[in-house]
Amino acid sequence: MNNNLSGYLRQDGRKGIRNIIVVAYLVECAHHVSRRIVNLSNQTDVHLIGFPGCYPNEYAFHMMTAICTHPNVGGALLVSLGCESMNRDKLLSLIQQSGRPAELLIIQENGGTLATTSAGVEAVERLRQQVASVTRVPMAINELIIGTICGGSDGTSGISANPAVGRCFDFLVEEGAACIFEETGELIGCETIMADRAITPALGQEIEACVAKAEHYYRVMGFGSFAPGNADGGLTTLEEKSMGAYSKSGSSPISGLIKPGDIPTAGGLYLLDVVPDGEPRFGFPNISDNAEIVELIACGCHLTLFTTGRGSVVGSAVSPVIKVCANPETWRKLSGDMDINAGRILEGEASLDEVGHEIYNKVIDVACGSPSVSEALGHQEFILTYKSFEPIGPGCLPLRVSG
Repeated sequence: MNNNLSGYLRQDGRKGIRNIIVVAYLVECAHHVSRRIVNLSNQTDVHLIGFPGCYPNEYAFHMMTAICTHPNVGGALLVSLGCESMNRDKLLSLIQQSGRPAELLIIQENGGTLATTSAGVEAVERLRQQVASVTRVPMAINELIIGTICGGSDGTSGISANPAVGRCFDFLVEEGAACIFEETGELIGCETIMADRAITPALGQEIEACVAKAEHYYRVMGFGSFAPGNADGGLTTLEEKSMGAYSKSGSSPISGLIKPGDIPTAGGLYLLDVVPDGEPRFGFPNISDNAEIVELIACGCHLTLFTTGRGSVVGSAVSPVIKVCANPETWRKLSGDMDINAGRILEGEASLDEVGHEIYNKVIDVACGSPSVSEALGHQEFILTYKSFEPIGPGCLPLRVSG
């Protein structure tokens, strides 16, 4: 394991484990030009992100701000069509105020596709040169924020990969890192045991309320977290899936409940509520695993632990994704896309603690600069859609009680 942990120091005191440039389209009409800029730049440290919507959305603006000022981001190029609702000038100003170099291109004012693409490639090179001088300083484990999700779950997920990640979370929390698990829609039925782990009664009540909100949302909309692919993979009930998802949280006390874009205030274990607030409206709480990863990144996650039983090949822009494979048969078929073989637990080749330590070591290695498999393969998936959230209440991030 590489123990030389260091980070790129940002103006707000946070440290990044990567130093990338984001090219951000501010409406779907600017997506193609932005992608051309990224492709022609042909640099692994230039990532495409964006929001497709034209109608104003506070959540989307908050998320774009959080991503563009993420500690792994060194600078940003914003690409606007020119008539979308995204407040491009405010977003540009907030990025620059964070100490990052940032530029804005407006396609309607810059001469169209070819002219804007050419200007964008030149802008990216300027930004890369500017961020190359960012100071790299020693970084402690308690400065890391780590997220986890599960995708492509099957009957093995809840008995190998998920609990192994839970053990890794316990190790990281013990060293003062912040760890985030989600999503409340996949934890229906686990609200009481999560509330019992909350560090204050008020937090326990907030956890129960957010799971009740998720259950109401799913019931009204007529869908749930149990997908056909889960059943094909051997999962039998919603209870089985919920308990499997819950096992990713480990056994540490739950320190807070946050919503997308909220940054943990200290080390500890946090639950991320991703189900929109208010009355249910058409749409899904998250349309894919990538949407969940993006929301974890917006909460400051330096990297994400992704468990899968049936297999997945996704990664992410901005923050590396570490794949933990639950099923030994899936590992044998898709080992080229996986980082950790938790299926060894099922075949009697390793214990939960041993795989938990292996995941922990991989977290440190990737934080030190070693690429995860999806990162090395060039995966930079990114999805951001409409949602609506209210600010978290005072009980969600309770003050720590000494002793």
